[in-house]
Amino acid sequence: MQRTGGEVPKEPALFASGGDSAHGQRRLLTVAVRDYEDFDGDEAVEFAAGIDDQLEAVTQWWGPSGPAAGFHHVPSGKLQSRHDVDDLLREQQVREMQGHALVVFITGHGIPGVSGTHFLKLPETAARRSLATAVRTSDIVMAALDSHVRNVLVIVNSCYAAKLKSELSRLHTEIGRSRQSDCQLDVLVTCDHNDKVEVRRFPTTLRHVFERLQRTREGITSKYLTVEEFRAEYAKALPPKDRKRHRLRRLVDGGHEPSPCLPNPGYLHNQGHWLHRATGRTHGSDEGWYFRGRHALNRKIASFLGPQRPRGVLLVTGSTGSGKTAVVARAVVLSDPHFRADPLYKTATDLVDEDTIPPEDSVTAAVTADRRDTATVAADILRALDVTPQPLGPADDPVVCRTRQLRQFVQNSDRPVTLVIDGLDEAREPHRIMRDVLAPLDEFCRSSVPPQRQESDPPASGPAVRLLITTTSPCPLATAPTQASNGGQGLLQDLKQLFPLADVERTDGTDAGQAIEEYLSALISADKDPSAAEEAAALAGPRLSPSFVHARLAGQQLRAASDPVGLANDTTWQSALRQGVRGLLTWDLQWSERDEQGLTREMALSLLRASAFAQGVGVPWSDVWPQIAGVFLRRSLPPQDWDTAIDKLLAGGLSSYLARDHEDNRLVYRPAHTAITAVLMDLDDNLQDPGD
Repeated sequence: MQRTGGEVPKEPALFASGGDSAHGQRRLLTVAVRDYEDFDGDEAVEFAAGIDDQLEAVTQWWGPSGPAAGFHHVPSGKLQSRHDVDDLLREQQVREMQGHALVVFITGHGIPGVSGTHFLKLPETAARRSLATAVRTSDIVMAALDSHVRNVLVIVNSCYAAKLKSELSRLHTEIGRSRQSDCQLDVLVTCDHNDKVEVRRFPTTLRHVFERLQRTREGITSKYLTVEEFRAEYAKALPPKDRKRHRLRRLVDGGHEPSPCLPNPGYLHNQGHWLHRATGRTHGSDEGWYFRGRHALNRKIASFLGPQRPRGVLLVTGSTGSGKTAVVARAVVLSDPHFRADPLYKTATDLVDEDTIPPEDSVTAAVTADRRDTATVAADILRALDVTPQPLGPADDPVVCRTRQLRQFVQNSDRPVTLVIDGLDEAREPHRIMRDVLAPLDEFCRSSVPPQRQESDPPASGPAVRLLITTTSPCPLATAPTQASNGGQGLLQDLKQLFPLADVERTDGTDAGQAIEEYLSALISADKDPSAAEEAAALAGPRLSPSFVHARLAGQQLRAASDPVGLANDTTWQSALRQGVRGLLTWDLQWSERDEQGLTREMALSLLRASAFAQGVGVPWSDVWPQIAGVFLRRSLPPQDWDTAIDKLLAGGLSSYLARDHEDNRLVYRPAHTAITAVLMDLDDNLQDPGD
């Protein structure tokens, strides 16, 4: 699979620097001065230890084992004199270096010159002879900025470092105009004009930022950070009283795009949405794979994605909550070679029949349409294909422009393009997506080969598209109108009219009950005796079929219970099951204060309702979630109390009611299904009684 929605484009391959290739390797160059002879014993030891601490924190982020593989660390070694620094720049060919990304970290004592020049002091620097025996810090900075590396970030952690501003403003104009416009060049400093460095502050703060971003529940989802995001996160990690004085200052501004020099420690390769839906896990920290069954349907999807069928449309439909996204997400994940190569998930492929596994890279791009408009879906598809949406003019229709780019991609592709569109019925404009994004692809979905073509014949040549689309429709045998969603059967009929040769597969057939029992048994047995898990699943499964949404919520309750069989036999719990999502949520809220380690029922419900009423594709942690939740709680709380409550909500059983997504490169949360949204948005129901 090339990409799934929300991920950033692939970066160039990594090569050695110099003349070996056009791109070159990503490098971290540390210029660190630590052994000053004019320091007293304890002061010298503490300063040297602080420099070592800085280097350790920097290499945690940009070293070979950091969040982006491929950064090669070039340490400066022992720097005693100005000649040592000159030799370092020459030996490493910094001024002639080529590559994709270069990070330069400069640390040591800074000296403010009378003329406004900033110097880096060396152990052999003579008093009042800075010009001859110290190093102009701007010389090191400009060697990196004026190299041939496309993306450069320099961080200066030195006393009086902001004095570099006037120097760099003048020298920056000497860089070629094309390099200034085509490359991303940034310089950050940690110290103001008249301030001295606290040797431990930078590494302590940098580690806090690293750890905060690794907490993906509130993190940034893009693979790289922008410089402004990095500065903002750094400021958050400082005590409020120190943020103005010790914030990072940007002396050279390289723009507002994500920088390959700033890999995101919180980035997840498989962007949780597909993996979470494919596995049936109930919370983000779970690494299990629980979905079972659906062998015939999985086999048909794998065959549709096989090499002998380069064109076509497959519609996966079914009643609300019957597992449409799960079976499609399974295909998306199992077609991803990165996933299949990960030892952590090898057991997932061992659990399934080989003929139910799609070929590697058979899914070109996968996106979700849930809560998105047509322009957003079209742009998400392009990004998932590693195509940057073109800039729009004031009179341009974004949908028309994005669709034109999509058709161009298909026409220029030397292999079939397979697109997965999940949750079409839950989009803001499902019919416009059909008309303006999918319909223009119809000609590439139709087979132009003669009917007598044999299955063993090679695939037809020319542009080819496969569409795998999920949408809700009521079960043909059902009469309850509530099983339809956003047009239900009508949307399915419109899709069949648009794609008259499309295959249709349902997820609410006779095998749904058996699949739910197998799923419940696998989920419960992760923490309980397998025989007890099997018995509880057999008791609860028939009451839950065909809804995998209900099964996931009930399964989490059975898994958390000390006696899952006893809970499955509990008549009050069975009454909750009969109410569906409402009964299950009410049951969980009653136990929230105990199960969620002090999260009150009222606060939990206010946070859940805030996620349902939030605009866009979800609510970010930040300051937005508490502000919306406060409306439902009807009282104000300190920010730290909200952060604690959200942390508990996302770490506990109530997180089963939420799905993760991303918007503007931020992780956001929303109800995991439209049925949950409907319950939470009913403000007349206080969700007090789980019974009939």
